[in-house]
Amino acid sequence: MLLELIIQNFAIIDQLRLRFGQGFNVLTGETGAGKSIIIDAVSLLLGGRADAEVIRAGADRATIEGLFLLDEETQALVNPLLEQDGLEGDDPALLNLAREIRREGRSICRVNGRSVTLKVLEGIGQYLVDIHGQSEHLSLLRVREHVDLLDRYGNLWPLREQVADLVRQLRAVRQELAGLRRDERELARRLDLLQYQVGEIEAARLTPGEEEELVLERTRLTNAEQLQQLADEAYSTLYEGSQEQAAAVDLVQTAARALAGLARLDPSTTALSQTAESLGYQLEDLAGLVRTYRDRVEFNPQRLSQVEERLALIHSLQRKYGDSIEEVLAFAARARQELQTIEHSGERIAELAAEEERLLRQIGHLGAELSARRREAGERLSAGIEAELKELSMARARFGVALEWRDAADGAYVEGRRVAFDLTGLDRVEFLVSPNVGEPLRPLVRIASGGETSRLMLALKTVLAQADRTPTLIFDEIDAGIGGRVGAVVGQKLWGLTVSDGGKVRRHQVLCVTHLPQLACYGDLHLQVSKGVVADRTVTSVRALEGQEREQEIAAMLGAVTAKTRASAREMLLTSRRDKSLVSQDES
Repeated sequence: MLLELIIQNFAIIDQLRLRFGQGFNVLTGETGAGKSIIIDAVSLLLGGRADAEVIRAGADRATIEGLFLLDEETQALVNPLLEQDGLEGDDPALLNLAREIRREGRSICRVNGRSVTLKVLEGIGQYLVDIHGQSEHLSLLRVREHVDLLDRYGNLWPLREQVADLVRQLRAVRQELAGLRRDERELARRLDLLQYQVGEIEAARLTPGEEEELVLERTRLTNAEQLQQLADEAYSTLYEGSQEQAAAVDLVQTAARALAGLARLDPSTTALSQTAESLGYQLEDLAGLVRTYRDRVEFNPQRLSQVEERLALIHSLQRKYGDSIEEVLAFAARARQELQTIEHSGERIAELAAEEERLLRQIGHLGAELSARRREAGERLSAGIEAELKELSMARARFGVALEWRDAADGAYVEGRRVAFDLTGLDRVEFLVSPNVGEPLRPLVRIASGGETSRLMLALKTVLAQADRTPTLIFDEIDAGIGGRVGAVVGQKLWGLTVSDGGKVRRHQVLCVTHLPQLACYGDLHLQVSKGVVADRTVTSVRALEGQEREQEIAAMLGAVTAKTRASAREMLLTSRRDKSLVSQDES
């Protein structure tokens, strides 16, 4: 819902801050006070066309800012758009939109304080408000959404989802088929390439970890002479010794014998003797290992050449297929899988073609069932809307729902036809209307604007209230061309759009600009729009009316404020409160 609207330097509005209520908000005031200008400001805020002419004389820019409170359902629609462009606010339930129109023609749009394109602002705004009247922002005029409204009205969404699931399956099958039915020469070339690649990798007989072992072996072969020299030196020092110095083993054994004698005299040194004896054995083992290593080291130019060639082969494969042996082997596995697919493509094509036929028949069968149920729902919808129009003094108006099938060479099989389809099913759905006697049903988007259109939209909104997700509905001068008796009916219906479940649950927030006192009486919040002169400039102001002030405004709308019109106004307000109470009791 729209919580707050701030307007600055827009037309005759200098600065205005409006706070709206949750239910039915009515805006009244004399002609030219600025009521419709407020609605125009909301339209601009939602992405409507901007013109520098709307800027107040003497100002260089006009700004409009709106704060919206989002319920969970609206958050589910809007938040993905916000997340996509990084526009999330601190509180996901609050959304701030702003629009600035500058004298030089620039228009700046902001969402939660961040600049966005007009397209982004418009995309978000379509989920927040529908404006019916002089400047329209109508979801009902978007033909592509008629099927959604009809399906929600008829509770057909589960069946539609079954159709959509089949269509998604078919699209996947057709995508794979298209891949398999590529040009035969390209497939042949691809087959040769894959066979070569797989053969080259398999011929190499690669083993994971092999490269590291070969690099280590190459290091040993390249430095064989130095390795042998170092090992020989270590062995001599440990075990053989020289004329100048005894071997390490001999020195430790000498120390061990001395410590053994010490232990015999002083048993507390036994541990030292044992340690020395153990070190002697360990040095002998170490010397043996070093000697074995020295004897195995050999300078082998032939083996070195083999290692170098093997490494060169591995590096060559890595340049083509991956940065490691594991990646090369993974490439080969994928290539073998694709090779198998191509080699068996004929069989797979036959399987997929059969699956395509099966899905087309299923889509046709289920789509026809969905279409039949849509026709039934369309008849109920038409009857309901025509009944609403009768109460709104449009008894001769007719409403219809057109369902059209279109032929397509690759369509679903239905009653001997090939019918086009998409995720919504077989039908192209469009709402039709004939507002006057003798006129044929025509698309909703072609009907004339004005009070007649607004009443039609009210009838549609009343019947489709459960299916419509738009949280805020604005009706600009919906009372054009209707009298007081119908005005009371319109007021009841507008208020009825705001509540359900015995008045406990708010369905929509409704804002209505009206000149009819019978309609204004049903408002939950009554806002009076007036204009005055301040410092030789015309300015617009708005204030909420209650009690006697509201009674006086209703009386003024009836004519001159007299005791009689005051009494009539008081009676009308009491009647509206009684009607609301009765509706709440009936629903509960």
